[in-house]
Amino acid sequence: MKIVVLDGYAENPGDLTWEGLEKLGKLVVYDRTEEGKIIDRIKNAEIVIVNKTKISKKVLDKCPVVRYIGVLATGYNNIDVEYARKKNIIVANVPTYGTFAVGQFAIALLLEICHRIGHHDKVVHEGKWSKNADWCFWDYPLIELSGKTMGIIGLGRIGKITGTIGKALGMKVIAYTPHPQALANKEVEFVEKLDTFFAQADVVVLHCPLLPETQEIINKINIEKMKDGVIIINNSRGGLINEKDLAEALKSGKVYAAGLDVVSTEPIREDNPLLTAPNCIITPHISWAAKASRRRLLDIAVENVAAFIAGNPINIVNK
Repeated sequence: MKIVVLDGYAENPGDLTWEGLEKLGKLVVYDRTEEGKIIDRIKNAEIVIVNKTKISKKVLDKCPVVRYIGVLATGYNNIDVEYARKKNIIVANVPTYGTFAVGQFAIALLLEICHRIGHHDKVVHEGKWSKNADWCFWDYPLIELSGKTMGIIGLGRIGKITGTIGKALGMKVIAYTPHPQALANKEVEFVEKLDTFFAQADVVVLHCPLLPETQEIINKINIEKMKDGVIIINNSRGGLINEKDLAEALKSGKVYAAGLDVVSTEPIREDNPLLTAPNCIITPHISWAAKASRRRLLDIAVENVAAFIAGNPINIVNK
């Protein structure tokens, strides 16, 4: 059975092994695949593994041998899953591999905003401290989080981890979610109305999926409902934020700072307004990328393929 990985580099730049998949079939791994090469590379493959490469209706029609598409991620909007279902092609994802890594990264973004450790390390090495008249200095306000309110939109597995860390830092944690039954942690207060949520939160953290009802949930209208000087953290999906509106709010000071690991178009476009907005920390979609997290992802992806070959597919997203 032929297995083709179309864009394996982000998952495995060389510090992991494809051995698990090699044991299951004849494996071909490509670091990256341009759109024009997709069909040629998978037309004779029964199993296709992708991360962000798009598998469209056109591709599926031209590749009749494909029976299984495995996604090296939780999200699968790059696959035409409904058309794959009609063609009896199973699509499987990896739903829970980076919970702790992503929650940790959300807090890392927040702490960087509060202390600007990267900046202060840089200026120390540039000589500013050695030339300073006082025994200490700081270039940004230093923020203590204890006593402040963290508001989390989407309290799934990752949101709960972030909330737990927030509590450990002395924060009050509130949450807005369309599924309040998910609130197993009694220490988290569920806020029924989004307007109330925005009015209470000192820090807004996005941990929700990108759905029609959450598309650009951070926009000019909702930002106006927030506290002056609010901090916004997003390492979920870039489309949750209207980037022009957030950039304007950062420039006006309504939003004190934003910590973002995702943007609407990735890689980020050079004309993205957030690149020139003040107090906006942007990292290149790496919340998920700790080695332990990637190893876990790959292990589960291998388990998915093995289950498919055995006739008992798991983690199917297009039943």
